[in-house]
Amino acid sequence: MLSTFQYPEFPYRQSEEQRAGRATRHPVVVVGAGPVGLTAAVDCAAHGLPVVVLDDNNTVSVGSRAVCYAKRALEVWNRLGLAGRMVEKGVSWQRGKVFHGEQLAYEFDLLPQPGHKMPAMINLQQYHLESDLVARCLEEPSVDLRFRHKVLNLRQADDHVVLTVETPDGVFHMEAEWVIACDGANSDVRRMVGAGFTGQFFQDRFLIADVVMKADFPTERWFWFDPPFHRGQSVLLHKQADDVWRIDFQLGWQADPAEERKPENVRARIEAMLPGVPFDLEWISIYQFACRRIDDFRYGRVLFAGDAAHQVSPFGARGANTGVQDVDNLVWKLAAVVQGHASERLLDTYHDERAVAADDNLLNSTRSTDFITPKSGASRVLRDAVLELARTEPFARPLVNSGRLSSPTPYPASPLNGADGPGFVAGPAPGDPCPDAPVRSDGNGDWLQDHIGGGFTVLVFGEHPANRRIEHAGQTVPVVVIDGGVGAADADLVDTQGLVAERYDARVGTTYLIRPDQIVAARWRDYQVAEIEAAIDRCLAR
Repeated sequence: MLSTFQYPEFPYRQSEEQRAGRATRHPVVVVGAGPVGLTAAVDCAAHGLPVVVLDDNNTVSVGSRAVCYAKRALEVWNRLGLAGRMVEKGVSWQRGKVFHGEQLAYEFDLLPQPGHKMPAMINLQQYHLESDLVARCLEEPSVDLRFRHKVLNLRQADDHVVLTVETPDGVFHMEAEWVIACDGANSDVRRMVGAGFTGQFFQDRFLIADVVMKADFPTERWFWFDPPFHRGQSVLLHKQADDVWRIDFQLGWQADPAEERKPENVRARIEAMLPGVPFDLEWISIYQFACRRIDDFRYGRVLFAGDAAHQVSPFGARGANTGVQDVDNLVWKLAAVVQGHASERLLDTYHDERAVAADDNLLNSTRSTDFITPKSGASRVLRDAVLELARTEPFARPLVNSGRLSSPTPYPASPLNGADGPGFVAGPAPGDPCPDAPVRSDGNGDWLQDHIGGGFTVLVFGEHPANRRIEHAGQTVPVVVIDGGVGAADADLVDTQGLVAERYDARVGTTYLIRPDQIVAARWRDYQVAEIEAAIDRCLAR
C-alpha cells in the first residue's frame, strides 16, 4: 500500500465466447497489460483494428518501476491523444548533473534546441501511466480489456493462433489472426513459441527507494560516482509526481537482498545522503538486470514487443521507451496487412527495423553498465580518470557514461526506405524520425507533429500541387503544403519561426513522404506523384 496512490482493482468479466462455449476469432490479441501492451491496444484502435487484451492481473504495476519517459515515446502518445495528461501529471526535465565524490564532474542538456511540443523527458510512476492507459482503453469501443485472463498455451495454424486461457470461471479457447506478446522479460509466450532470448546477465544489485519528501532540489537527474555518503558505489536521484523521489543505490555483487531491503537499513542510507531532510518510505525494491534480446521479433503470427523482445539495464531509460517505439513501428504495418493493403512480408520488416534498435539499445545499455560498475581494478582506474578529467577538459565529458539516455534509433538500411533526392545537406533522411517544430494552422499556434503520423502524409514546401491528396494502394494520403519561408501564401501550415524549413533543409518544391510512425520514407527536391506512389508501394513491401 502506498501513501500517494490507491491501487485500483479492475473487475473480471466473463466474455461472450466463454458463455457460448465456442472459440471466437479476433483480428488481434495482445498478451500483457503493461505500458507496451496497453499502448499497442490504443494504437490498434486508432488504426481501426478491434483488439482483445489479456492480462493475468487485475491492477496496475506494483511500485513506481519505470519512471522516465523520453521525448520520442511522448510523441507516440501525443499521436494517440494521451501525452497531454501524462506531461501535466509528470515532472518535466531536460538537464542532468554528474558528480564524482563531492565535485561536479559535468552537466548536460537533453534538449538544447527550442521549438518542440514534447519535453525531453518526464518522470512519472508506472502506475500513473498504466492508469491513464487503462482509462483510455476502457473508453475505446474496439478495445476489449480482459483482466484475470492467463494464457496457458498457444498453437499456431496457417491463418490463426489458438490460445488456451485460464480465468476464475475455468479454461477456454479463443482464436486470433495475430498475437502481440507484451508479457514482459519473463514472457510465457516467448517460451511457448520456443524463441531464443540471449545476452548478458549482470550480477550487480541495486536498491530502489521511493521516498516522499518536500525538497527544493531542482528537477534534474543527479548521478553520483563514489559519493561520501555511499563510498565506492553510485547513486541516482530523480523527482517523480506527488513529491515522490526515486533514489537508486548501487549495492555491489555481494549484498544480501533481504538485509538491504529492511526499512531501518534503507533509512540509514537515505539519512546519510540527505541529513536533516524529513522523508517517508514509499516503496523499496532490490533488482538485478540483464541485457538480452529475442532472436526474431516475429514467430509466425506471434509478434513480440517491449521486454518480451528485449531487456536492458535501467540506466538510460531504454526499457519502456523502446517498447513504445516497437508498438509505433508494428501496429501500422499490422493494420496494413489485416486490412489487405500489404502482404505479410511487411511484418518481416518489423524485425529488420526493431532488431537494429534493440541492438543499439543493448550496446548503449551494456556500455553504461560497464562504466557504472567496472569489473576490474584497471577499469575502475580508467573510469575515475575520465571523471576527474571531465571537470576541466571538454574532450573527456562525452566519455562519462552514467546512462546514455533514450533516443530514437534511425533505420538507414531499412528495406522500406525510398528515394533520398539529390542536394540535401541536412534534414531527416529516409529512415530517420521527423523532427518537430512550431507552425500555425487555421490562424492558431500549433505543432508540425500534430499533422503527421497515423497514416502516410506528404509534406510539400512552398508549392501547390494540383492534387491535395493521393489515393494509392488503399491509402488516402493528404498532401500538406508548408510555407517554410519559401512561398505558398495560402499554405496549410505556416512555418512561424522558420524552424520547419531549417530542420527539413527545405526550399521551394522540397517534398517528404512520411510513414504512419512519423519516420521519413523518402524525400525529393520536387513533387512527382509517380515517385510518391512508388515510395508508398515500397513502404508497404508491395
